[in-house]
Amino acid sequence: MIGAQWGDEGKGKITDLLSRSAHVVVRYQGGVNAGHTVVVKGQTFKLHLIPSGILYPDTECVIGNGTVIDPKALIVELDTLAELGISAENLFISSSAHVTMPYHRMIDQAAEERRGNKKIGTTKRGIGPTYADKSERTGIRIIDLMETEVLKEQIEWTVQYKNVVLENLYDLPPLDAKAVIEEYMGYADRLRSHVVDSSLLINQAVRQRKNILFEGAQGTLLDLDHGTYPYVTSSNPVAGGACIGSGVGPTMIDRVIGVAKAYTTRVGEGPFPTELCDGLGDQLCALGAEFGTTTGRQRRCGWFDAVIGRYAVRINGIDCVAITKLDVLDEMEEIQVCVAYEIDGEKHHELPSSARQFARCQPIYKTMPGWKQSTSHCKSLDDLPQEALNYLKFLAELMEVPIAIVSLGASRDQTIIVEDPIHGPKRALLYENGITPQVA
Repeated sequence: MIGAQWGDEGKGKITDLLSRSAHVVVRYQGGVNAGHTVVVKGQTFKLHLIPSGILYPDTECVIGNGTVIDPKALIVELDTLAELGISAENLFISSSAHVTMPYHRMIDQAAEERRGNKKIGTTKRGIGPTYADKSERTGIRIIDLMETEVLKEQIEWTVQYKNVVLENLYDLPPLDAKAVIEEYMGYADRLRSHVVDSSLLINQAVRQRKNILFEGAQGTLLDLDHGTYPYVTSSNPVAGGACIGSGVGPTMIDRVIGVAKAYTTRVGEGPFPTELCDGLGDQLCALGAEFGTTTGRQRRCGWFDAVIGRYAVRINGIDCVAITKLDVLDEMEEIQVCVAYEIDGEKHHELPSSARQFARCQPIYKTMPGWKQSTSHCKSLDDLPQEALNYLKFLAELMEVPIAIVSLGASRDQTIIVEDPIHGPKRALLYENGITPQVA
C-alpha cells in the first residue's frame, strides 16, 4: 500500500483497515519523518515507526531493513502504546536497518538552516544524513547496536569524524563519544528482544501463504528517484521500494493499493500546481485538519491533481485506489479537478521530469458541481449523493484505475468498501464506469 500523492493521504487509516485481513504488516522505508494517525473507538493513535497493524493483537508487525530507526523515538512510541494498553509483543525489527544517531539530527537541522531560501522542507529528524551514511557505507545498523564491542568501535571512530564536520562546517559543539555509547547501549538492551532477520521472517510467512501488507510511508511524489526532486524524501516510498526495503522478490507482490485524498496536500517546500493560496485552501485545511502528524506543520492544500494521480498509477503499477477525506468536500459549491497542465502555452498530460518546468505548470481544470450535504454517514455507494458518486467516477476514469475504498471520516466505520483489496478478485487497471462493482 503506497501513497499516490505527496504523502499524508490517510494511509494510517487504510493500513489499519486492511490489517484486519493481514497476518503480517511490514514498514519498508522512511523513519520518524513519517507519521500515521489512526482513530479507533474515539481514541487517537499517532504512529511514526511502528506499523499501524500493531493495533490488532494477532498481527505481526515488522520494521524492515529499508527503514532508518531512531531508537529513542521508537522506545517512546513503545512506551506510549503500553500506556494505552497496546502490546508490542508481535513487533519485529530488522537487524539490517540503519540507526539514526545524534550527529545525524544535528547535521540535518544545521544543513537545512544553511540552505536559506533553498530549503527543501526536511523534518530535521536526521533521516537524510542517516541514509547518506548508509550509501557512504559508514552507517551503524541495528545488528551493530546489539554487539557491544562493535558498537563502541564504530561510535568512537564515527563521532571523531562527525565532530570535525560539526565544529568546522556548522560551528556546533562536539559530541562526547562515551556519552553516545552509553546512551545507545541502553537502547540496545531495550530493543534486543524485537530484533530478527526480517527478510527470513517475511519469506517464511510467504511460504505459509499468509496475507502480508507492505506499508509505505510518505508518497510517490516524494520518492527519491521518481518524486519532484529535489523536494523529496531520502528513500523510495514507491511500490518497488517494498522489495528492497523488506527483502522479498518482486514476484511475491501480487497487488498494489494506492491511497489518495479527494483533494491534494503537500507539506514543506516545492512546486504545487493546484495549491489554493486563498480562503478555499484555508477552508480545506480547517475541515481536513491538515496538520502534519510528525511536525505539526500546516499542510498546503489544493484541488485534486489527476496528472500526478496517473503518474502514481504508472510508477507503482497501482491496481486499485482508496480515496480518503471525501467528506471534506461536502460543503463545496463547486469542485475543480486538474486534468492537465499548461507550460508556456502548451498542454501537457504527463508530469514533467524537470523541476524548473514543473514549477511553471499551470493547472487546466474541469469544474464539477458539489453535493452540499454530509457524506460522513454513508455506508455504501448507493447512499452517496449522485454528484459525489459522479466525482469519484471521474477520478477513476482520469487515473484509469478502480476505486476500491472510499473514506468519509477518521473512524474505522466511516468507510465504504467497494471491493476488498486483499480478498477481492484482482482487476489490474480495469474499471467499470470508474468504480469496481461490489464484491460479496
